[in-house]
Formats: sequence, C-alpha cells, structure tokens
Amino acid sequence: MAKQIAFSGILSNTPGYNPGFYNWNKVKVRYCDGASFTGDVEQVDPATKLHHRGARVWQAVMEDLLTKGMNKADNALISGCSAGGLTSILHCDRFRDLFHQDVKVKCLSDAGFFINEKDIAGVEYIAAFFNDVVATHGSAENLPSSCTSRLPPSMCFFPQNEVEQIQTPLFILNAAYDSWQVRNILVPGVADSHGNWHICKHNIDECPAPQLQILQGFRDDFLKALEEQGTSSTRGLFINSCFVHCQSEMQETWFASGSPMLGNKTIADAVGDWFYDRSPFQKIDCPYPCDSTCHNRIYEVSSEA
Repeated sequence: MAKQIAFSGILSNTPGYNPGFYNWNKVKVRYCDGASFTGDVEQVDPATKLHHRGARVWQAVMEDLLTKGMNKADNALISGCSAGGLTSILHCDRFRDLFHQDVKVKCLSDAGFFINEKDIAGVEYIAAFFNDVVATHGSAENLPSSCTSRLPPSMCFFPQNEVEQIQTPLFILNAAYDSWQVRNILVPGVADSHGNWHICKHNIDECPAPQLQILQGFRDDFLKALEEQGTSSTRGLFINSCFVHCQSEMQETWFASGSPMLGNKTIADAVGDWFYDRSPFQKIDCPYPCDSTCHNRIYEVSSEA
C-alpha cells in the first residue's frame, strides 16, 4: 500500500476537474480484506496469520468517520471501483442507516456489477470462485438479508441478485464490456489453455469476428442482468460500450476534454445531475464499436488478468 495516493476524478478537490464534488470531505478507505468488507471469521489462519474480518474493518472505519464529523453531513455518497464498487452495493443500505433521515445519502458503484456468467468453456467459474470467497471469509451474515433469505450466500455476491431490493438511491456506472469481467469471468486463463483469446483479451480492437460475437453475447447477458433490476426512478445508469474497468477515479474518464460521454454528458455530469436531483440519468450505450468517446484499455502482452 502506497504511503500517498493521488486524489483524482471524483476525489479531486479542483472545481475544473470535479465540478460536483470538489469541495466535499473525501475519504479513501484502504481495501485489505478481499471480500468487499464482508468477512467475519474469529479464528486467525495459523499458516498465513490472515484475519478475515473485513466487516469489522468496515464498522470500525464508519464509527471513526462519524466521530470525525461525518455525523454532521448534509450530503453523503459511498462510492468505489471494482471490489469497492461491489462494496458500495453490498453496504448501500447499511451506509444509509448511519445518517439521519434528513441527510441526502446515495451510493455509486463503479465497475462493481459483476455478473454470474459461464466462461467460454461453459463452466460456472466465477460462481465457484465467489462461493470460495464467501466460505473463506464467513461472509454470509454480512450480505444483504433481502438476498440471503432467498438464495445461497455466494449468489448474493452478484449484484443482479440484490440491487432490486436496495432502498437507497444507487448509480451503476459500468462498461458493458468490462475488461476485468471479460478477462476473469468470461475468459479466465483456465478456460483458454491454448491461448486463443490472448490477443483479444489484451485489446478489444484486435478481436476477430467470432470472438467479438461472443463479447456481444456477454454484453447482452450483462444488460439482461441489469434490466432485471427494474427501472427505479432513483436509480442512475451510465453503461457505456467500452473495454475498460473503473472510470470514476481516473481524471481522463471522469471529467476532462475527450472523456467518455453518453447523451452528451460526461460521467461527472451524469453523476452530479443524479446526486443533486437536477435530472435523472439512465442511459445504455449502443454496441461496440459505435462509441468513439471510449478510453479502451490496452493491456501489456506480458500482463496477467
């Protein structure tokens, strides 16, 4: 963990870079538990000395912030990217409960809408992985009860199984071709032993037609999982057709010249309008490669997913 990190994008304190939230008090919570702050295991692993107690970390951090002035907030937003985006979904209503009912509290999930999709070999790889995460971390008691009362706990690590029950206003920011999900859910290394997807996984612009067709199928399944959550008027949606993972904390994708846009709005404008109730925002992009504003991720050939 770096001693210092840059606060950019939604964390920036410069009006020209972050018009909606530049003058807020902003806190970056260190992510160290591996289960989106849901772990709660009493026993310490004797071999690794690891403590799987992310839920206790969450509780301690929130209590500390409340004593430092968060209890006086007029507005509050929990946001996060990737596992942090999933945290913002899993803890959304719990975060709302920390504040008086008069406080405007909302949640923003960036690249956290992981879907339960079989990999290219037809194996439920990510479902088995999430099952192991929940079992290892003892997460069951800290997942939304609205979901665990209906489904096995590991299924409640998938936002598609609980977003509909979330009461607090939630904004879902995600790429329909999320590069982490493509590389780790749709095409994990174990499903591509011959490396046929090696080039495509590194650069979507290099995907041959048959593999691009599979990616379009992934987008279809992603949108279907999203649509099943309903169209609550308090829900925000910015689903662009980019090959990227996380867009709210990078200045060039949050708010800058040439940033991704939907409906002539940057992500920062869309989230700001939604948070301050200036106007709703629920937009889904046309399929790749129609969006010229995307900042598609190109991975180094030697890098691993």
